Amino acid sequence: MAKEERPKAVLVAVKLPETTDAEFASGLEELGRLVTTLGYDPVATVTQTRTHLASGAVLGEGKLEELSELTGGTGRVEGFVVQKKDKARLRREEAAGFAEEDRSDAEEVDPSTLPHGKIALIAVDHDISPSQARNLEKATGVDVLDRTGVIVDIFHRHAKSREARLQVEIARLTYTAPRLRESPSGKERQQGKGAGEAALELDRRKIRDRIAELREELEAIQKNQSVRRAHRREARRVALVGYTNAGKSSLMRALTGSEVYVENKLFATLDTTVRALHPEVKPRILVSDTVGFIKKLPHDLVASFKSTLDEALEASLLLHIVDGSDPAWETQGDVTKEVLAEIGADAVPYQLVFNKRDRIDEETRAQLARRYPDAWFVSAHEPSDVTELHGKIVAFFAASYVAREFVVPYTRQALIHEMHETGRVAREDYGEAGITVLFESDKEAVERIAAKL
Repeated sequence: MAKEERPKAVLVAVKLPETTDAEFASGLEELGRLVTTLGYDPVATVTQTRTHLASGAVLGEGKLEELSELTGGTGRVEGFVVQKKDKARLRREEAAGFAEEDRSDAEEVDPSTLPHGKIALIAVDHDISPSQARNLEKATGVDVLDRTGVIVDIFHRHAKSREARLQVEIARLTYTAPRLRESPSGKERQQGKGAGEAALELDRRKIRDRIAELREELEAIQKNQSVRRAHRREARRVALVGYTNAGKSSLMRALTGSEVYVENKLFATLDTTVRALHPEVKPRILVSDTVGFIKKLPHDLVASFKSTLDEALEASLLLHIVDGSDPAWETQGDVTKEVLAEIGADAVPYQLVFNKRDRIDEETRAQLARRYPDAWFVSAHEPSDVTELHGKIVAFFAASYVAREFVVPYTRQALIHEMHETGRVAREDYGEAGITVLFESDKEAVERIAAKL
């Protein structure tokens, strides 16, 4: 069976003065990966260097015309000066059966006459205004999504749990509301709060009401999540944080022996997953996988996923997972640190972990080791690396243990079971007065046992 052809997309980006060449190239490459994750094949790129985004349609007239050559659009926006078209463009317009004067009302150009065939999406590597998006669509005849729109759509498709779906829907509606358009007729509906309320305003009010409903439902779910987190509060917890596609889920799977969803796509994981470290140790150590961060992550999404990121805030140890084989890992690491600071998790004990060690050449690995002598280097696909990482995690918690001797009456032996669950019992001696136990755990757990005796 022939593989179904994916819809095609064109990437658009403007290099602004504050952006370095490396940052610009990295951002554009990442946009391509985002668009691919969304289900499109990027087939062309249109870039321009400017001091600012064009207020009308993002690009200047010349580049707008170049983009329209790829999509079969008019290259025109009301208020713009129409540039002279080349002969190839004119031939395509003639083949499509329309003249210059009626181009705006014509049907779509025959895709076979276009350089890459039919283009389904233009993805812009910037946050653009609703009017800029509309103008770009008018000029090109193709749907337009800015970077935020692409990310929101990916989140919308990948969310699995009810909580994640609610969070994403709130972000999606918040993004959509200012981008609603008036009906083509421009007529108003005589309904709503008052006679003459515009259809556009009515639609926006419906969205605001829907967002309020979703927030109420989300609040109820998060209360239940808080209760569950409270039950886990006594457990030692490790949170895996890092840039999207850094390999967090692969490490999670390796460390816990669980069937965590893993895919080589951006934002493959949107739901928090909590599993016990495997092989299990006493006391239990819980490991949580969190949503990946990304450059220019929409603030609404950061806010809506705050409960997910609370796993990081409440963790005992953050493992900052970095794809050491990615040339842009440093920028990606900075993004992660910024988001952690935004949610107040920058005070949590922190460990840098370079993942995908098997993909890092020896010279680069040596340079990273010299620069970050305390960093850990692992590959989620190397069992020996995973075993070593497991040991380091256990050692981190053991380093804070204190030891205290207790005499437990024979009538209170349930406390010994609790000690095994919350720490280590190094010694048990049976005497006339009871069982003398040498208990090792963190200070809080030791004090809880002492309070019960």
